[in-house]
Amino acid sequence: MSMSTTRLGSDGPTVSRMGLGCMGMSGVYGASDDSESVATIHGALDAGVNLLDTGDFYGMGHNELLLGRALAGGRRDRAFIQVKFGAQRDPAGRFVGYDASPAAAKTALAYTLNRLGTDHVDLYQPARLDPSVPIEETVGAIAEMVQAGYVRHIGLSEMSAETIRRAHAVHPISQLQIEYSLISRNMEDSILPTVRELGIAVTAYGVLSRGLIGDGSFPVASGDARNRYPRFQHGNLEHNRELLEPLRALAGERNASMAQLAIAWVLSRGEDIIPLIGARTRERLTQALGALELELSVAELERIEQALSPDQIRGTRYGEQEMKALDSER
Repeated sequence: MSMSTTRLGSDGPTVSRMGLGCMGMSGVYGASDDSESVATIHGALDAGVNLLDTGDFYGMGHNELLLGRALAGGRRDRAFIQVKFGAQRDPAGRFVGYDASPAAAKTALAYTLNRLGTDHVDLYQPARLDPSVPIEETVGAIAEMVQAGYVRHIGLSEMSAETIRRAHAVHPISQLQIEYSLISRNMEDSILPTVRELGIAVTAYGVLSRGLIGDGSFPVASGDARNRYPRFQHGNLEHNRELLEPLRALAGERNASMAQLAIAWVLSRGEDIIPLIGARTRERLTQALGALELELSVAELERIEQALSPDQIRGTRYGEQEMKALDSER
């Protein structure tokens, strides 16, 4: 399979058409195997997937250490690493606040570089908008790190159209990371038109809605974060899975999995939208890569639109307090 490429923003770097989201390799959805995670990262690079997404708060630094281990031995130059920062967690892993102040941004970057074992990150971005710090100050601090050579490009995550414009006025923004899937499409209203006007790419996470669209699985492990998400709550889960049945039928007609159909749909939304695949195993990675060969026809895309409206989905993508913290949802 030949991996196609795209540009991360109108003036940005060339990256793979699909990215690997590494968060699930650090305990968010239950236990994972480090050796298999490293093998999956290697498999992604060998398949031409060079965009690797991580965060310094994934597993309290575990994810960056894992990625550093996977890229050792000459693989660093094959990867485009984008890192999120800002979320504050206590020793038990609970989220206890957010800090995207200039000092915090620079300090977090120093630790990130050390854990990754690299002298620069390819893209650095605040994971959320810090309500107590103007976005201009956060982006300005990262811009200083660009000047110093520690960062190559600047991104944003879950920001509103207004915030994106303010940030872009300080320093060119290469990409916006935001949840986007068949059932999470709020960004289409004002955010997507804004980033396209400004020449900013989108890296879409949650393209399978944390597995809800993929195989219809539901959380069972005690450490699985999905246990607290409204879409997976009793009643909502059964309703949502039933809504997806027409799409499962279409996937079957195309001899594809639901996951491949969902990824192919995101790919169809434009060359500037790059799905992040949260594969934790080589098997899942191989399945996800198959979406690159699944081209949906105009008729099939219309059929999907008619079969499923996001308004029919029960439950928000995060819990109440987490939704309130999303600048993109305001």
